[in-house]
Amino acid sequence: MHIAILEDDEDQRDFLVTCLARLENTVSDFASAAELQRAMQRQRFDLFVIDWRLPEVSGLSFVQQLRRQLGWEVPILMITATRSEGDVIEALQSGADDFLAKPLRPDELQARVQALGRRLDARRGQSALELPPYRVDISRRAVSLAGQAVALTGREYALASLFIGHAGELFSRQELLQMIWGIRGDVTTRTVDTHVSRLRRKLELDGRHGWQLRSVYQHGYRLESCRDAVPLERLAGR
Repeated sequence: MHIAILEDDEDQRDFLVTCLARLENTVSDFASAAELQRAMQRQRFDLFVIDWRLPEVSGLSFVQQLRRQLGWEVPILMITATRSEGDVIEALQSGADDFLAKPLRPDELQARVQALGRRLDARRGQSALELPPYRVDISRRAVSLAGQAVALTGREYALASLFIGHAGELFSRQELLQMIWGIRGDVTTRTVDTHVSRLRRKLELDGRHGWQLRSVYQHGYRLESCRDAVPLERLAGR
């Protein structure tokens, strides 16, 4: 497997890399969520190991973002210094597949990762998102419209899989910047609008195929069925 480790403590990160590399995995380590998000635009990971306590963002909120971006395709193991039952429940309800408390024991860590790897093999039997006439082939990172492949850039594919996998959900520009580009904070940029416009044109998400990628005034974007269209004024709370 190709495993991504998100851990800001250098010693702990080195320990994780050493343990998981022994299983003949490819391991990439990151000190910040922004670094990992940027790497996700260039490469694919099979499993994530994420520390709860991160300096710039909560590990829990980052897990939730990964689930919205990737669905349940990729297993996530969360690690933390706490052992309370409440924290375990919160981590699992936020989207983690498994939970380990520090100090980590190498043998148990390796066994948990191997178990998640077996679960991953089972999940790969369902490696596509379907929203007729759209289909996202997750393994090939490809999107088709009515059976015809559509050429997309890496970020356009990430946007397409996010919207198609979460049709009906409203995403703010700030959320999209953080999930797709790894940029946090209130940033003034037309990057999101430009990419969404291109995606709408390439996938013909203008209603002709029953789906519209709509701009919600002062909020963000939402992929909605034309049959269930909601006036923008109601979506924006106007």
